[in-house]
Amino acid sequence: MDYVALGIVWYVIFIISATFHEFCHGFAAARLGDPTAYHYGLVTIDPVPHIKRSPFGMIGIPILSFLLSGWMIGWASAPYDPYWAQRNRKKAALMSLAGPCANLILVLLAALIIHGGILFGFFHAPETIVFTRVVAAASPGWTNSAALVVSILFSLNLILLVFNLIPLPPLDGSNVLLFFLSDRDAERYESFLHQPMYRMIGLVVAWQLFTPVFDPIHTLALNILYPGAGYH
Repeated sequence: MDYVALGIVWYVIFIISATFHEFCHGFAAARLGDPTAYHYGLVTIDPVPHIKRSPFGMIGIPILSFLLSGWMIGWASAPYDPYWAQRNRKKAALMSLAGPCANLILVLLAALIIHGGILFGFFHAPETIVFTRVVAAASPGWTNSAALVVSILFSLNLILLVFNLIPLPPLDGSNVLLFFLSDRDAERYESFLHQPMYRMIGLVVAWQLFTPVFDPIHTLALNILYPGAGYH
């Protein structure tokens, strides 16, 4: 039952995080001139439309990844107008970065809650850190549950932030290069990004690269969270 309860906590936080990620994509696109996601009803923090659009990425993969690894990852998607993106490449790149920025906001929110809890004596820094124990409760009771929730909020959104910024298709980070390419080179690059085969290969390679990329960033984030702690 403890394992099931832990999975439920992971899943609820995943749904909140993924929904906010896609909301920010759609909101940024609408503000920058592409109302496609808005017309599909996806500029919303209601998770139901996002789950209906991406049931495999929002239900199947998160549950499977938890069963296999003890933590969750998955995806959703917000539609956009490819013709608008071609005409406004830098705006499209900003739209892509809005999703990872959403996860960064949630990481910072978790860090704020952690430091607030430490300030009021509810939490303290643990001796060792795992995804579900970024902060420890100072005493038994409800603070244990609060520490678990805020730890997963921090860890999951750091995972989503780093994974989505890997510069491989179809991840959000693959569009960062559009800031620096000429129109001619950007057109060639976009034709590469939209090839289904390369998108599948990109996902496989990104998954293989994730651990060596994430581990040092995770350690850095923990040492920023707890200056002088010397986590390694």
